[in-house]
Amino acid sequence: MEHALSPATLAELRRPRPYPAVSVLTPTHRRERGSGQDPVRLRNALTEARRRLESDPAVTRERRADVEAQLDRALAEVDLTHAEDGLVIFAAPGEHQVWSLARTVPERVVLSDTFLTRNLVSAHAAERPFWVLSLSADRATLWSGGAGRVVEDHSGGFPLAHVREDFDAQRQMRIGDQPSTFRDEGTRHFLREADTAMGAVLRADPRPLYVTGEQAALSLMDEVGTGAARSAVRVRHGGLAHAGPDAVWQAVSPVLEAETRRNAASVVRELTAARGRRAYAAGVDELWQSARDGRVRLLAVEENYRTTVRETGDHLVPAESGDLDTRDDIVDEIVERCLETGADVRFVPDGTLGEAHGIACVLRY
Repeated sequence: MEHALSPATLAELRRPRPYPAVSVLTPTHRRERGSGQDPVRLRNALTEARRRLESDPAVTRERRADVEAQLDRALAEVDLTHAEDGLVIFAAPGEHQVWSLARTVPERVVLSDTFLTRNLVSAHAAERPFWVLSLSADRATLWSGGAGRVVEDHSGGFPLAHVREDFDAQRQMRIGDQPSTFRDEGTRHFLREADTAMGAVLRADPRPLYVTGEQAALSLMDEVGTGAARSAVRVRHGGLAHAGPDAVWQAVSPVLEAETRRNAASVVRELTAARGRRAYAAGVDELWQSARDGRVRLLAVEENYRTTVRETGDHLVPAESGDLDTRDDIVDEIVERCLETGADVRFVPDGTLGEAHGIACVLRY
């Protein structure tokens, strides 16, 4: 199942497909909590997708057989024992994808000429993805992080390895001569190579970057680096280039938590200032229109804020989930639209926005 959504992957997902491009969305549960419902929900959603395919006169018999086979292949790839909060299946003639999301999704089956991506986009933004580059004298490892985890990533040719011809591992263990490993020209060249490779990764998928390593490694990167790794957040912690994801997460999570607190405080200050100059809006009805008009400069959303609405004319009104013409993923739709129009989207801890009740923004005009 897929987890990481890069700009290139999103562009590929959004391109038009031969009809029908089927999107199947269903909420899931982490670990054992409520997981008994997940297989039933998934089977029901796929049954509905097949029913829709069979009843649609625009779908030929050959196309229906192709897409149903893709749905079967997608189902075989689903691993509900490692489910997160949402599952998205895309199937079209000749292709399928399965996405696991760390954000809940509504139960939906959509047939169109494009895949429904708004829930992926919103989950990706809420996850606040980041990179971790772990350095040692002989190895540079890249980690993709977000939503309480890091996983090793092989973008940009990582991991990179450097074998020192004069390296004496037994001597290092005997006398603790670790700092000297960062004095030779070969190691300097190796860290320049890591810096260059990291720059290519960031150009393809821009995210905040954290660089871990012993002080000697971080200091040398300050000297030799010319790209993004030089200006990244430093985490002084050695050994992570050879460690597993749990150790990396434990090292960077305190830094991430501190940044989350600073981010929330910054958002509140910006919203308060916007109120003073009447460039503030809150609530899904007002924000929906502003997002469609491209007027939102900064969108703030509480992490677990969801609401169900129904469109009446030019306004949205509260509705019960399951009612006719309701929109269970209006928050995700607003997030996606704001990102498309260049807004800065920030997810903040629940309760941060106070009387705004979950969602607010700073307007461009």
